[in-house]
Amino acid sequence: MELAAPGAARTPAHDPTAPQRTAAGPLWALGLSFAATRVLIVLMCVGVLRISDMDVTTDVSVVYHGWFEVLRTGTFPMDDVTWQYPPGAALVILAPGLLPWSYLTSFMVLTAAFDVLAMLLLVRAGVRGRRRYAGAWLWVVAVPLLGPTVYARYDLIVTAVAVAGLLAMGRRARLGGALLGIGGLLKVWPLLAVLGTARGRRTRRTWTTAALTAAGVGLLVASAMNGAFRFLAFQRDRGVEVESLGALPIHWARLYGHWQGQVALNYGSMEFLGPWVHTIGQVSLGATALGFGWLLVWRLRAREWQPATPYDAALAALLVFTVTSRVISPQYLVWLIGLAAVCLTVRGTTQRPVALLLLPAAGLTVLEFPVEFGPVVSSTATGVALLTARDLLLLAATLVSCVRLWRSTAAYEPAEPAEDDAWEPAEPLTRVGDPFEAETLAYTIRPGIAYEQHLLDDLDTPTTRNGRHP
Repeated sequence: MELAAPGAARTPAHDPTAPQRTAAGPLWALGLSFAATRVLIVLMCVGVLRISDMDVTTDVSVVYHGWFEVLRTGTFPMDDVTWQYPPGAALVILAPGLLPWSYLTSFMVLTAAFDVLAMLLLVRAGVRGRRRYAGAWLWVVAVPLLGPTVYARYDLIVTAVAVAGLLAMGRRARLGGALLGIGGLLKVWPLLAVLGTARGRRTRRTWTTAALTAAGVGLLVASAMNGAFRFLAFQRDRGVEVESLGALPIHWARLYGHWQGQVALNYGSMEFLGPWVHTIGQVSLGATALGFGWLLVWRLRAREWQPATPYDAALAALLVFTVTSRVISPQYLVWLIGLAAVCLTVRGTTQRPVALLLLPAAGLTVLEFPVEFGPVVSSTATGVALLTARDLLLLAATLVSCVRLWRSTAAYEPAEPAEDDAWEPAEPLTRVGDPFEAETLAYTIRPGIAYEQHLLDDLDTPTTRNGRHP
């Protein structure tokens, strides 16, 4: 009988079937929970389960279908101010026409397919991360908290593309950049996800590929259809949407009878019109500029890139974009949930508290729309309280995300340097390795010797093959 080495019992690599056995339970639970929650979403969409008198699917059956009829003629809806999307969105609006069912049914089937895709990608990342399924569970639980709206808007499709791009970026920078570039053509925000790439070759590859993909596909669509960039003028003229953070002062003033404007359907959403609106809109734009100025300062001052930093930075940037926007539509929460789920698949993420804050924010979102949207529009005490709680949770999540991101990449202060190294200037530090692998290096490697470290890691000695000396 051959005896194993003393430490062999503690080495999981000796039993290649062990991870699969231990992962089977969580995977079954994830699959069944995903199926059950998505059935509930579909039942809400078709009206079998009703949580509100409002039919949220009319945006698909009426608005999207109307755009489809225009787009199929080879032109964008240039006279429709509700069309406020980049040219790639036309591909999503046209896609249901390729399926054999009604436009609404085909759109929901397409959305469900991308929902499954996002789930599979998050589960795969969890398997690679040694059964780190928190991200997949967040996707399972948080998405249905948004109610039927999540399947009645195309934002889930965009989020799935962004999730795919972020997860690919960890290993294949060009593929990740291409996917995020495509996502940017569908709805601009996925391009924010490139902000946190580690300096050097990975940043150049990701940013260049994202820019070239967005420009190339955008020009291709623009050359095939008229009015591809007319949406820019419509976005510029938007007001303050009633669900945005900037709308809260108006809501509270209106609640106590100190605001005399009106609420109207404007540019495709319910917006405030009247006193203070222009000033609040300008303040919102200024806050967006300041927020992205802070993100630029963070990137320039960041010293230590953790494996999770690109994902954490993507979520922080998206939160800044969301809370400072003049518009916070309910479906925007699925963007945040998707990027938070990606963060939770990576070891060492700083965004776990942010993900926890997004759960009640999603629950409050379905209450303010569609359940209590009437009181929100009317600025009643109930509506204002719900909206205030939701928006302040998003603001808190943004502040927590940015503070934790800054601290995780703050300047690294080493111990007293050895005399032989005292002359060396300080260098930005990075961590190498796959962020989803449990064997990711837990120590810092100077960029100058990263390549040699990879060579050492790839050595295949008899000891590493068998777990014992020959």
